[in-house]
Amino acid sequence: MKIIGLKTNHRVNPLGFAMDKPSFTYQVVDTAAAKQTAAQVQVASDEAFEQILFDSGKTASIDSLAYSPDMKLEPCTRYYWRVTVWAENGEYATSEPAWFETAKAPGSWSAKWIAHTMEQGPAAWFTRGVAAKKAVARARAYMVGLGIYELYINGEKIGDEYLAPGLHAYDKWIQYQTYDVTKAFQAGENQIEVWVGDGWYRGRYGFQGKEQIYGNETALIAEFVLEYADGSRETIVTDESWQAKKSKVTFANIYDGECYDDRIEDGTLYPVRAAGLGYDRLEARLSPPIVANERITPVAVLNTPAGETVLDMGQNMVGLLEIKLDEPAGTEVFLQFGEILQHDNFYRDNLRSALEEYHFISSGKPVTIRQHFTFYGFRFVKVSGMTKPVEKENFTGVVLHSEMERRGWIETSDPLINRLFLNAIWGQKGNFVDVPTDCPQRDERMGWTGDAQAFSGTATFNMDTYAFYSKYGRDLAYEQGELEGAVPHVVPMGGMIQGGSTAWGEAATVIPWNCYLHYGDKEILESQFKSMKDWVDFIKRQDEAAGGKRLWTTGFHFGDWLALDNYKDPKSCFGATDNYFIASAYYCYSAMLVAKAAKVLGKEELAKEYSELSDQVRAAIQREYVTPNGRLSIETQTAHVMALFMNLVPQEQRPRVIADLRELLKKNDWKLTTGFVGTIYLCRVLSENGCNDVAYRLLMNRDYPSWLYEVLMGATTVWERWNSVLPNGLISDTGMNSLNHYAYGSVVEWMYRNVAGIQPVEDEPGFRCVRLAPQPNARLDWVKTKLDSAAGVYVSEWKIEHGKLSFRFEVPFNAEAEILLPDARLEKVLYNGQPLSASTLWTEQQGDCVNVKVLTGVYEFAYEPEKLYARTFSIYSATKDVIANPEARKAVESVLPNLMDLRDNTNQRLPLESSELSLRDQIGNPFVGVTPELLDKIEELLNQIPCEK
Repeated sequence: MKIIGLKTNHRVNPLGFAMDKPSFTYQVVDTAAAKQTAAQVQVASDEAFEQILFDSGKTASIDSLAYSPDMKLEPCTRYYWRVTVWAENGEYATSEPAWFETAKAPGSWSAKWIAHTMEQGPAAWFTRGVAAKKAVARARAYMVGLGIYELYINGEKIGDEYLAPGLHAYDKWIQYQTYDVTKAFQAGENQIEVWVGDGWYRGRYGFQGKEQIYGNETALIAEFVLEYADGSRETIVTDESWQAKKSKVTFANIYDGECYDDRIEDGTLYPVRAAGLGYDRLEARLSPPIVANERITPVAVLNTPAGETVLDMGQNMVGLLEIKLDEPAGTEVFLQFGEILQHDNFYRDNLRSALEEYHFISSGKPVTIRQHFTFYGFRFVKVSGMTKPVEKENFTGVVLHSEMERRGWIETSDPLINRLFLNAIWGQKGNFVDVPTDCPQRDERMGWTGDAQAFSGTATFNMDTYAFYSKYGRDLAYEQGELEGAVPHVVPMGGMIQGGSTAWGEAATVIPWNCYLHYGDKEILESQFKSMKDWVDFIKRQDEAAGGKRLWTTGFHFGDWLALDNYKDPKSCFGATDNYFIASAYYCYSAMLVAKAAKVLGKEELAKEYSELSDQVRAAIQREYVTPNGRLSIETQTAHVMALFMNLVPQEQRPRVIADLRELLKKNDWKLTTGFVGTIYLCRVLSENGCNDVAYRLLMNRDYPSWLYEVLMGATTVWERWNSVLPNGLISDTGMNSLNHYAYGSVVEWMYRNVAGIQPVEDEPGFRCVRLAPQPNARLDWVKTKLDSAAGVYVSEWKIEHGKLSFRFEVPFNAEAEILLPDARLEKVLYNGQPLSASTLWTEQQGDCVNVKVLTGVYEFAYEPEKLYARTFSIYSATKDVIANPEARKAVESVLPNLMDLRDNTNQRLPLESSELSLRDQIGNPFVGVTPELLDKIEELLNQIPCEK
């Protein structure tokens, strides 16, 4: 037995984070045991645990998903903790120590905010000498620079963090950071330098592209606490004794890039002055650090038809570009960043006003350079000005995103689906830079709440997002307070003081609930409950002001943004689904989530109140939008998807709504029209309501609009629009067209939940108990999925071979799973090669499925399913393939005896034997005269006939 993954407040060994109370989590591996019977947590002031401060004793009450010791924490103190676990088979183990270190006590600052007295520019260096009188045993820096800063001691950068302190609502709170600088200080003279740039705080940022949104000058506050080997202590603080000097960075902002003149050697020191920012907004950090998670080398150096030299990184990425240069003095190297080529030439018009540039002027010395106060979203880099050949080995893409551990992996038999999954992963990497942004490249890069909530289900499967979303939730709650409960369109608002749109506002309710469901720690519900409730109360006030009909029928809403069903105005970004239907649906849904959260937190009266409110809204929706026979008055895919997902129609009317949704998709040639709202739930609704075949058809569709259309067009991230790039390779629009925009990557949640079948259970959150219910389809031969959940590693694999199904599952220690084997008969299922019915496992035949309940372990099942699991012909098969197969041709001829003599409008016989067109396109042509009813009969027959891959 081994205990791993020790985290405090969902972070590994956190230093100086906000921590009202610690919450410990861990995992147990390498054991034959199934259940934890007891555990013991100890907290000490030393790594050897000689000074134990807390001891839970051996108890059955400790939960590996979240355990909070009852102890008071002191500021600026490091604590060590360990856990011992006992199992039902007698095994036990004690973990290696983990640690956490608390931040400063609130209000304990002795340092001053300082600002420089030079002419305000994009960056400045603050500096001070420190004479360490003795050997330094321990040293900490408590500090923050506004807008972006980097700390250097004796010329060496401290820490692996970039773009600190990150993006947050600076007008509401300012996060400071804590650094361990023990090794940086040497006995004798030391030099501290803090590079501070404008960043989001003072530079050009926000939807209006304004400057100085949060402040009109850069500023710094810092305390360096040195503890010497003899036990004495010294604190160096920012005050008027510090000095400033000009930076080599002559231009920098988030959107436009950076200019660095390495020739500048101005050693002039300028005085600093006190900056009147006060201490009331200073809080210990919540933001996970923005770090370099990987480094990639360009795959090619391109010489374009326009005569440009362009690096191809091979991947649309977000971060910095590191460059090795050895150029003559005065040489200006000029880099421009973009996402796509057009006509094989460099292109960046879809960035709108964002320049995304880097200028470097050489001093004549060999250097390795990077950017300090900006970041880029890019795949291609245009390189100009170099006197020496551009060699890809001298360039490195530094991939930046907030520190989050990878949790989920999906691999299938189809390389295109695998690329789609990676596109969603890369979209999350690129847009999780301290806040969940809409895009990382154009003049926006803002925390749009609609995108954030749409993708949160996928995000929590892909990576450990608990700490990331905890910080975002703090920003959201602070900003929400300014709007009387309305959730802003973007968080932080960045000068865009607007909010109150449905689906966007659900970031307040959906994200905390998803985090609770995935991690099993109710702390995020406790911290966000007021925000969740305030959002629903805001909606209710809008409802009451409009007559109290328990519908939301007022205000501006983005609705089903970028849907494809607005046929009256195809160029509009607004979908055809009634915005007030969407608003009312989310009114119902969010009220239900508040009720659920209240129940988890023991707030029974509030749970009852908001559950009743949700029921009232549902009843009002049924009166307004659903006929007595179950027909929705809004004939869009999104309306039907929402009605089913959010349980807006009575149970007895669901079959009608499901059938109508299927018919809508069929009428649209089995192609989606959904936008940001409908796409979140589309495939999940289909798979969970008897239309799994349609869900896979949508996934595997290669034509526009579809996920694989993007992949086939060369996408390496998810696009903002279904047609961001046209079939001819040209960008479809320059006004709002990001090629790294994760919202439509929400389909990956369906891949985890339904394709792989790993489904969390609300009553046992954190994957302590799961439902393993894969839904295979013959369009894929196999799927392999791994989820490193809060409870441990789950594996779900399935394979279709020669018409037979096989499954392999792994369930972690101290977890339980309910396995549902589809289209199975208990007496035909083999478990680890032996009849399942003869095993000791709990089993039950439930309709077409076999239910198996299991504990920790590895489980393999195989059987011949009760329905055909093979790729079959359809009217969407290539005509020549249908004709070449005797059985398929016979089936078509049973409906169309004159098949081989069908003629077009020129009376020419159709070339069926050689046609690459689908059978539907070939014979469904109006001039041929085959009716839709006949096509349906043909489809039904062809679906029973297996075909080759």
